[in-house]
Amino acid sequence: MSDCLFCKIRDGQIPAKLLMRDDRCIAFEDIHPQAPVHVLFVPLQHIPSNNALTPEDRELVGHLVLSASRMAAERGIAESGYRVLLNTGPDAGQQVFHLHLHLIGGRKLKGSMG
Repeated sequence: MSDCLFCKIRDGQIPAKLLMRDDRCIAFEDIHPQAPVHVLFVPLQHIPSNNALTPEDRELVGHLVLSASRMAAERGIAESGYRVLLNTGPDAGQQVFHLHLHLIGGRKLKGSMG
């Protein structure tokens, strides 16, 4: 998608602090971090949101979640705790319509989600 911010980051057209890249996704630091650790995990394939996922995307979503948990361990927050968020739609706060997971941690997080 030519006007997608995350596709432009993926393609190197917009700089980002890239933390990992493999054959399915990239991870980079959020430019407006909500905690000391705030990393975005973005699939290389353009998928607008969680609503656009199909059963064939099961492995990709699992890969994103596992990549986030590995990064949490690398960043030293796996034991203390972290959040993995996937916002879907404007009411949930999705601002870039390219599926992405947020890894957030490194401090006590406010609020309870369960």
